Amino acid sequence: MFGIEDFFVFLAAGLLLNITPGPDMVYVATRSAGQGRRAGVASALAITVGCVCHTVAGALGLSVVLAHSALAFNIVRWVGAAYLIWMGVKLFMTPPQDGGEVTQAVDAEQSFFQIFRQGLVVALFNPKVALFFLSFLPQFADPASADFTRQVMILGLTFTTTGCAVMMAVALCFGCVSSWASGRPGLRRMQTRATGGVFVTLGLCLGLSER
Repeated sequence: MFGIEDFFVFLAAGLLLNITPGPDMVYVATRSAGQGRRAGVASALAITVGCVCHTVAGALGLSVVLAHSALAFNIVRWVGAAYLIWMGVKLFMTPPQDGGEVTQAVDAEQSFFQIFRQGLVVALFNPKVALFFLSFLPQFADPASADFTRQVMILGLTFTTTGCAVMMAVALCFGCVSSWASGRPGLRRMQTRATGGVFVTLGLCLGLSER
């Protein structure tokens, strides 16, 4: 297929990587468990679009800047980390209402697009993902081929498609946790705090990561 080497080996390796728990899966699972299937699906789609953008950047050679420039890598990393920590603190500090329930301003009132936009920012400002695409995809493409860019695009879109399917399954499964906790105010409050804690942890891990 367009000179791609060992496409089915790539497909199998990609599926194994897709189902291996990582920051993106934790983000989608946490979002779905804390805010419901709608938030999980929006987050899964956002991560997918982010991966498509990283694929395009890798195919065009733009991600090389992150690989060779410590400043560019650190700027992207710090922006992504700060955004995750900000979202986590905002959730963690959500005050209870008079009835003891967690305020729904961050939960139910967020639109699908708002949640999608937040997930897209998280995905785009994760330089580790960009470097992963830059190092993984070309291994299965022929650098001497005139179709090299097209090969990398096909590989990236294939990996992103299988990853999207896995993320959607995660979102739907963990959405059951949100449904179960919806009628339990105390549990919902703890769940919201836990979601904020996970976001802060992901942000710190990204901020402290090395190239």
